[in-house]
Amino acid sequence: MARSLVLNATQQPLAVVPARRAVVLVLKEKADIVVSDGIVFRSERLQLPAPTVVKLRYFVHVPYRARAALTRRAVFARDEWTCQYCGRSAENVDHVIPKSRGGTHTWENVVAACRRCNSKKENRMPHEVGLKLFRAPFAPSDALRLSLGPLEPEWEPFL
Repeated sequence: MARSLVLNATQQPLAVVPARRAVVLVLKEKADIVVSDGIVFRSERLQLPAPTVVKLRYFVHVPYRARAALTRRAVFARDEWTCQYCGRSAENVDHVIPKSRGGTHTWENVVAACRRCNSKKENRMPHEVGLKLFRAPFAPSDALRLSLGPLEPEWEPFL
């Protein structure tokens, strides 16, 4: 399904929504189409180009967050969907220092891991089972890009 980037009235990116939701925003006159991809939504009396970027007609206040929200999807995006122990495709989220040993659920202690490495590590420290991290986990600075998922080429001028 097609996705659309929603911009605030100040041209700041806010979110990504399904194209159908973007069409509803345009029809309710809450947003204007900035970029369209050529696909057209049709009804009996109306034709509307499918928007890939829409701009809200009013300003939406977004509260400031010092850090990105720690979610499964965000961890995979930060680690580029690869296991941080072996480099294969990641399927699980692993705590480097297990929670049972005092580890916390923070950006600096969570990495993406494949099933094999996660099962091998279990409730132990990486060095106890001969695993080494490719790179140390970190808190990402760009929370928006993590939440967007794969980027569409039409969005680049607005990000």
